[in-house]
Amino acid sequence: MDAPNEAWAGPTAGEAGPTVGEVGELAVLDRIVRRLPPGSPEVGPGDDCAVVSAPDRRFVVTTDMMVHGPDFRWAWSSPADVGWKAAATNLSDVAAMGAVPTALVIALAAPQDTPVTVLESFADGVRQAVDALAPACGVVGGDLSTSATFTVSVSAFGDLDGHAPVLRSGARPGDVLAVSGELGPAARGLARLFRDGVDADGEPSRAATLASGADTDPDVARQRRPVPPIADGPAAAAAGATAMLDLSDGLAIDAGRLARASGVTLAFDAEAVPEGPALHGGEDHGLLATFPAGTDLPGGFRRIGSVLDRGDHDLLRAGVPVPTSGWDPYADWDGAAG
Repeated sequence: MDAPNEAWAGPTAGEAGPTVGEVGELAVLDRIVRRLPPGSPEVGPGDDCAVVSAPDRRFVVTTDMMVHGPDFRWAWSSPADVGWKAAATNLSDVAAMGAVPTALVIALAAPQDTPVTVLESFADGVRQAVDALAPACGVVGGDLSTSATFTVSVSAFGDLDGHAPVLRSGARPGDVLAVSGELGPAARGLARLFRDGVDADGEPSRAATLASGADTDPDVARQRRPVPPIADGPAAAAAGATAMLDLSDGLAIDAGRLARASGVTLAFDAEAVPEGPALHGGEDHGLLATFPAGTDLPGGFRRIGSVLDRGDHDLLRAGVPVPTSGWDPYADWDGAAG
């Protein structure tokens, strides 16, 4: 099992053991599935579809992709890190609807010369994330293919447990704006890697990451393995949250989405939301929610502002308009892999 800071150099065979191309799909699937958390589906992996119970008679579903290059770099993350992050980001989306995660479906496309141990380690990371964040959830199916670029696609399902889904469109003037989870460490960690984890040509480098001490930076650890507050999503729904979403691309850009969906302006308290990574950094995967005034905020939620009538701007901080900027893979990826 990989330690959180044990990175993989890329798709090479040799000492790492047989590759996926040498072993074949059936054997690879067998080695992966046995490492994944099973959950409690009515029918799990092995048939054309899984059967998952939906006690609420409704379920939420989300899909997210992670692609080598724009979403992760092997010089900076181990296969287990990538597995953890792939699971955590989707579990967070389910929680943001106020639902309890129940099942994951994972599709992987890997180069032919990828060592099988890499996929096993990826599966270990998925299991570690599920065990830590949503232990009642499980991996109930998926697919395996080959590609020149390592690609992960995860679909997550969740049960609403009798609550109405918490949408982005329900915030109302007078509501309290609150957040659960961290703001800024993942962005600070990524900035550290781009500064200290590169070689003389500016390419991601495992050796430079180790030599600079970036590998042991707690912010880098949060970039590799976010810890979204999954249980606080259903808790927010039970407490009467009027709107909610996952903070994946950065507080400013995601809060702007909530403001536009609800037709309101969000005003940040300056002392609660400092300038910099806390405002514009992404990948922390906390939860942003609005609650009626006077609500006892549940779980780890803390007030960071208020909801105002719609004005000329989506966001304000100390009365000053805030740009709704954040991560955009089409604009921000530099085309490198590493």
